[in-house]
Amino acid sequence: MNAIIVGCGKLGSGLALNLIKKGYSVTVIDDNAATFELLGKNFAGRTITGVGFDKEILEKAGIQSADALIACCKSDVTNALIGRISRNIYRVPRVISRIYDPRKAEIYHTLGIQTISATTWGIRRVSEMLSYNELDTVTTLGDDNVELVRIDVPALLIGKTVNELTAIGEIQVVAISRDYKTFLPTFGSVFQKNDVVYIAVMVSSVKRLKSILGLL
Repeated sequence: MNAIIVGCGKLGSGLALNLIKKGYSVTVIDDNAATFELLGKNFAGRTITGVGFDKEILEKAGIQSADALIACCKSDVTNALIGRISRNIYRVPRVISRIYDPRKAEIYHTLGIQTISATTWGIRRVSEMLSYNELDTVTTLGDDNVELVRIDVPALLIGKTVNELTAIGEIQVVAISRDYKTFLPTFGSVFQKNDVVYIAVMVSSVKRLKSILGLL
């Protein structure tokens, strides 16, 4: 997997080193070359000095073929801009932006950008989000027996209907975000590439849902 990290602070540098160990190809961008010292002398990835939302810098980093981009600069506005450029213009499959104001998270999500709050982020959590190995839990409902989860539609579901993902009393698709709009689907709604799917699932059925989504 080719990953671009914009911002080489504590999170960016730690994540870069973590992903390199996992075998990722990593490029780190920062407008302050001195921050690359956090990566150590033996860093096996690439470093580029420049502004993270500059088209020339992003293309130099190989954004056209990137599998993931993580924006972890010090500004919510900058991270949002980088996220939108990556998602809207270059169609990067996985875009994660760090935010300091968690109230903005839902706005980012409607744009197809996952977020990490400054109060909850961690290198391990970002690594998990990149791996597609677990669902992104939005909230728990009622007595905590039901979870509302969010996931980028996996390839095996593209072209299939909501009905094929439904298990009465266990798994229910409640909303789909597509092209910056969110709607309530019918059983006949067809999943499309780049959809973000919101699913209500019984906690006892999470393993079954993961199996259907090909996450096990």
